[in-house]
Amino acid sequence: MLLDEPLDFEKEDPLLPKARPAKRKKVIGLDDLLEDFFASGKDDLKAYGIESKHGSKGYNSDDEDKKVKEKEIKFRKFVEEYEEQSKELDAGDDVPQWGQRVFGCQKSPSVLSVTGVENCQLLKSFCANEHLGFDLNIEQGEGFLEGLLVDGWLLKLVLLHGSVEDSIASWALTKLLYSCNKKFRVAASDFWDSVLSLNEADKLSVDIGHFPSYSVLKSAILNYGYIFDNCTEVSTSESVIADDGPPQNIIEWLKITSACCKIRNVHSIFSSSEAEELLVIVISLLLDRQLEGLLLILGDCLSSLILYFNSSEWESSCLIVAQSISQRVTMDLNCLRIVDCITGTDYRSKFLRSQLALQFLKVSFGLKVANVEKILKSVMSINVKDKDCNFFSLYVYLVLMDNLLFSSDAFRDKHAIINSWRNYLRNCSTQIGCTDWRLYASKVRNKASYLLQGAVLRRSAGGASLPVQ
Repeated sequence: MLLDEPLDFEKEDPLLPKARPAKRKKVIGLDDLLEDFFASGKDDLKAYGIESKHGSKGYNSDDEDKKVKEKEIKFRKFVEEYEEQSKELDAGDDVPQWGQRVFGCQKSPSVLSVTGVENCQLLKSFCANEHLGFDLNIEQGEGFLEGLLVDGWLLKLVLLHGSVEDSIASWALTKLLYSCNKKFRVAASDFWDSVLSLNEADKLSVDIGHFPSYSVLKSAILNYGYIFDNCTEVSTSESVIADDGPPQNIIEWLKITSACCKIRNVHSIFSSSEAEELLVIVISLLLDRQLEGLLLILGDCLSSLILYFNSSEWESSCLIVAQSISQRVTMDLNCLRIVDCITGTDYRSKFLRSQLALQFLKVSFGLKVANVEKILKSVMSINVKDKDCNFFSLYVYLVLMDNLLFSSDAFRDKHAIINSWRNYLRNCSTQIGCTDWRLYASKVRNKASYLLQGAVLRRSAGGASLPVQ
């Protein structure tokens, strides 16, 4: 064996694996599938044409077009029948959204007299001071006061002096209620909020003789175009917005009304009847979609008015307010909007919510006296299996009845009423099928299930003394 000859293992095949034959990779796309489908279809049609006894020879494209058109016609008829059935299932009129036009066309306020402001002691003190050297006429005097108001110096001077002149108070209130200049009305609102605030001793920070009165506030809201007292027609969301838009000064009106109510213990500005009218106005504002972004301010004003009444006045005044609202609002989503927006957890807010629900149901069933037992029987007489059942009205009744029975503690010990209501809720949640596509049927079923769960939780929290049927 020669040294230069290769060894035996060097003659063997290399260690690297041999290249395998490439597999055929083909991605079958949708186009390929369609081509195969039509090709197979044409072959079937050709075979059918050859075997036909009518003497047709080969493939005829007209036959295929006819079949396609027949399928299209059948599909179109199916869609039309389905649409007709859907319309029949939802045969009722479309339920309007909540919203009622509370403000109409705004009135331009008459020329506001500022007589007396030029004679106020504040301006005279500036003019009499030789070091300041002011020489102001009437127009310049008002402009000077506006500058002090916007810059905050008017409030500082009043707090320093410890009292507010009647002319200054009236002038600032007019700016608050009617000024088109946002700077003036915001500054005037801050001024009045500080003037009507209480100190640590629960007394007013300054002496004031001219308070905002009910007549002034009512005149202002009427100038804003308030029409709720004379208009009960509910509008849809598309037409509830007036051409003039929301009143510019409505925020300041709500704030000054709230501030006046918070000093009841120091000075009673409104009588109980006047406070009732103001409470009706504020509740009605909850229906205006233009004011939907002011719920916090509306809620604060509403709470202040509710707390304004004495304990001896509240229940009778609450009944008057609930009756007034129920006569102006129809039984639709508007009444639910009002009840839902009274979100207070205190006794008075719950009582108001319960009374509103009671008066709405009383008016709906045409009762002269608000009898809870009769109302409950009327609601429970509605059969959800009835073909002509009005599920939308039933939905409204369910929400109102739940607020009536559980918002206050008046029916805590009425075991028979509570058990009857729970049984009816159970029937509504179980007897309405999931395939029932009638208007509001599914919402009634879901709402009944939700309210039933809440009733069970309340019974558990109230103790085991309540019998279960």
